[in-house]
Amino acid sequence: MVNITEMACYNKRQRQTGPEQVNDHIVAPLHSRVNGWSFPLHSFQLLTLLLYSYLAIVSFGIYIPLLPNEWRRVAYVVIGIVFVHHLITHLIAVTIDPADENILAKKNYDKPMPLFDRSKFKHVIQNQHCYLCEVDVGPKTKHCSTCNKCIADFDHHCNWLNNCVGSRNYWFFFNAVVSATVGILLLILMMLYVFIQYFVDPAQLRTSPQFESVRGNATWLVFLPLAPVETTAVAILALATLSVVLGSASFLLVGHLLAFHLYL
Repeated sequence: MVNITEMACYNKRQRQTGPEQVNDHIVAPLHSRVNGWSFPLHSFQLLTLLLYSYLAIVSFGIYIPLLPNEWRRVAYVVIGIVFVHHLITHLIAVTIDPADENILAKKNYDKPMPLFDRSKFKHVIQNQHCYLCEVDVGPKTKHCSTCNKCIADFDHHCNWLNNCVGSRNYWFFFNAVVSATVGILLLILMMLYVFIQYFVDPAQLRTSPQFESVRGNATWLVFLPLAPVETTAVAILALATLSVVLGSASFLLVGHLLAFHLYL
């Protein structure tokens, strides 16, 4: 279901980029892309938004309301803050134009970009001058062939954001990754608790006042307290299992990404 001053992890080592990998002509979009909302949208970007929406719905609509009273309030606050923080930083990282400052000052994104001819120049950027963007750039700037423009302090092109990550949006990207890792871990622990507690003491999951009007223990309620909907324990446990599997896979992905950027 990453882009949010200086932090110690950013300064461990200067982020380096490899040499340009280009053929005689760079295969790039005709026009430079502005940010992560520029078309075409990437399938990974859409998958991220769908997963975020799914986890938010099942967490706040199903599993947090099943927690004991004293835990429920804490979960609403803590998980709510993490989810909002991630959404804001993610959207900012997508929206920011990470281009080099000279590109931002002089670039017209409506103007078609020329093709790079290696017979004339060995590299796209040479002596801190980009022969495609036709501007002088910073020492750690790299021309991204996907965005077709020079990115300030280029880190990588992120398909999950559908945008490049550079100095202008790295802080937001890093915070989005951190909040995603923390949030997914909290959701996994919460759903595991609900799953286990059902077999140990299911009464602890039925402390909401709305359960007092339900006859028998076979009927369960979701989307409490505003819009109670009756369901079964099997549905709740099956959805918890699916959510833990999806959450675990996501946690491995974002956790690996977080560890990588902490190492840099």
